[in-house]
Amino acid sequence: MSKSTLHASSTPIHIGISDDDRAKVAEQLSHLLADTYTLYLTTHNFHWNVTGPMFNTLHLMFMDQYTELWNAVDPIAERIRALGFSVPGSYHGFSSRSSLADVPALPPKAQEMIGILVKGHEAVAKTARAVFTVADEVNDQPTADLMTQRLDIHEKTAWMLRSLLEG
Repeated sequence: MSKSTLHASSTPIHIGISDDDRAKVAEQLSHLLADTYTLYLTTHNFHWNVTGPMFNTLHLMFMDQYTELWNAVDPIAERIRALGFSVPGSYHGFSSRSSLADVPALPPKAQEMIGILVKGHEAVAKTARAVFTVADEVNDQPTADLMTQRLDIHEKTAWMLRSLLEG
């Protein structure tokens, strides 16, 4: 068994992917879950705290974005379970796995919020791309499919947010 920090199921799983390969994919997915949840919290925080002339536009945009992120965590977690591993679900479990920094204690200005979210979506896209690479190597099509969906969403969202910073 690989050196996954996740707890493996005691029931044997025979889906055509070795135990070690399932552990590698599940561990990578746990990082994506942590990044997604961290970005969800950041986006929801910004939804609550945004101010300024773009308040209404950003408040609504951030709500759409945090809702999408909230809906993304369950399929990622369920894929980890389908591979036979426990899902990290604590703040400590997420903070130790996330590549995203926590937001500043004092809410930043709207333009800075947008920049932080651009970087967050780009970071999550990088994590999803790393998961895709591992999933593809071990012939895990369901995980690879989930990653292409996540990549499309994060890259598109980053582009839309970057557009607000131009001009």
